[in-house]
Amino acid sequence: MSMGRIICAGLGPGDPDLMSLRAARAVQGAGHVAYFRKAGRQGQARRIVEGMLAPGCVEYAMEYPVTTELSADSAAYISVLNGFYDDWATRLEKLAATEEVVVLCEGDPFFYGSFMHLHVRLRGRVEMEIVPGITGMSGCWTATGRPITWGRDILTILPGTLPQDELARRMRESDAFVVMKTGRNLPKIKRALVAAGRLEAAVLVAHGTTRQQRIVHVSEMAEGDCPYFAVVMAHGGAGRE
Repeated sequence: MSMGRIICAGLGPGDPDLMSLRAARAVQGAGHVAYFRKAGRQGQARRIVEGMLAPGCVEYAMEYPVTTELSADSAAYISVLNGFYDDWATRLEKLAATEEVVVLCEGDPFFYGSFMHLHVRLRGRVEMEIVPGITGMSGCWTATGRPITWGRDILTILPGTLPQDELARRMRESDAFVVMKTGRNLPKIKRALVAAGRLEAAVLVAHGTTRQQRIVHVSEMAEGDCPYFAVVMAHGGAGRE
C-alpha cells in the first residue's frame, strides 16, 4: 500500500500571483484538495486557486458548522467546532493513508490559520508538510505604500477579539500595530483607537492585494461596513515621513 501525506499550502494574502512557487506546484499537481469555507460560499482559499486545479482533482469543502451564530467563547461554540475539527482530522488521516492531500490555507498556515486546528490533531498520526505563505497583513501594509516599521520600532499584532481596554493599552504602547479579526469587532476597535489616541493614524485595508482591495482611514469607516478579510493598522516610523 502506498503512503500518502498532507501538504498544507499557504496561498498568500489573496492575489494568486503572490503564492510561492512551492505552493503553486502543490496546488497544480494535487489530486485531492481540501479547504475551509462557510456553508453556501465558495471560500476565500478556493477562490485564490480558481483555474489552477488539474482536471479530475477531487475537492473536499470543509464547511464550518457555525460561524457567528454562537459566541466564539461560549461552551456550545467550542464544543461544535471541536467536533468539526475532530471529524475532518479523522477523514483526512484516512485519505492520507494512501493519497496525497493538499489543504488550502489563506495567508500563512501557522499565522492564525484554521489549519492549525487540524495540525495539532494530526501531528504524529500522518506525514505533513507545511508550505509557508505571505501573510495577509504583509500584503495589506504593502498595499498602503508605506513601511509598517522603521529602525527600532516595535510592531504588535492584536486579535480584534481582545477586550477593549486591552486593545487600547497595547495600541498605546506600540510604535506600530496590526489588528486582525476585525469584521463585527470594528466598533470596539474604533473605541480602543480613540482611547489610545491613535484613531487618526489608523487605516483599514479590506481584501488586500485583490481586485476588491479598499484602503480607508478608520475614522471614516461606517461601523457596519467592515468585511471579515480586513485589517486595521497604524504605521511606525514616527518623524520619518
